[in-house]
Amino acid sequence: METDGLEWLLVPVRQLVAWGAAGAMVFGGVVPYIPQYRDIRRTQNAEGFSTYVCLVLLVANILRILFWFGRRFESPLLWQSIIMIITMLLMLKLCTEVRVSNDLNIKRRSFADFDLNYFWHWSKFTDYVQCVLTFTGVTGYITYLWLDSSLFVETLGFLAVFTEAMLGVPQLYRNYQNRSTEGMSVKMVLMWTSGDTFKTVYFILNQAPLQFSICGLLQVFVDIAILLQVYLYSSYPQKPTSHTAHPASTKAL
Repeated sequence: METDGLEWLLVPVRQLVAWGAAGAMVFGGVVPYIPQYRDIRRTQNAEGFSTYVCLVLLVANILRILFWFGRRFESPLLWQSIIMIITMLLMLKLCTEVRVSNDLNIKRRSFADFDLNYFWHWSKFTDYVQCVLTFTGVTGYITYLWLDSSLFVETLGFLAVFTEAMLGVPQLYRNYQNRSTEGMSVKMVLMWTSGDTFKTVYFILNQAPLQFSICGLLQVFVDIAILLQVYLYSSYPQKPTSHTAHPASTKAL
């Protein structure tokens, strides 16, 4: 009787923990960008944030959604991708508006120019939306044609999580170029690290596809490398290295 009573108590507790973990997976990924969004909005300066982070996450989550059609995984991971895509579009909108308002004399560039030298350095938010829709349409059509191929589906899943694992690389490289982490939200990176650690443990415990766990660990290592940059550049300030780049690439767009 005591065992039955204890089991009756544990069942709802387990259910609450499962719901909490699922909720953390769905919304936890966007939390790190809240302080960065607020900092950019407050300072009207987006130079410390690389919008290539947005590009990486948009590509990764679009591919993950397409992977779901070939190999169904837990719905919280699917909803996480949808929420993340919306968040990255909001970040792009803010960064584009701030950059354009600060650089009134900059030459206007658009997605329709098809100029690779200025890829992802466009002047309007609608150009980024057009690019995302084009990528989604092309990859969606290819996935539809090859959906019956298990090799294609597994490769698609690997590309999705590996791309996401490279999330911190643009920020890591930008910090290296600037020899500084000024303008980057340290809170954002700390939240990246804690969130990616939780996410990787979640993948392992819930027996998600193997690609998810391996690339989750890689993502944690990149986060730690960025935190080491914060320590290094704050303790031992260095002068930025001079490097040649076209005007649009010298800023974190």
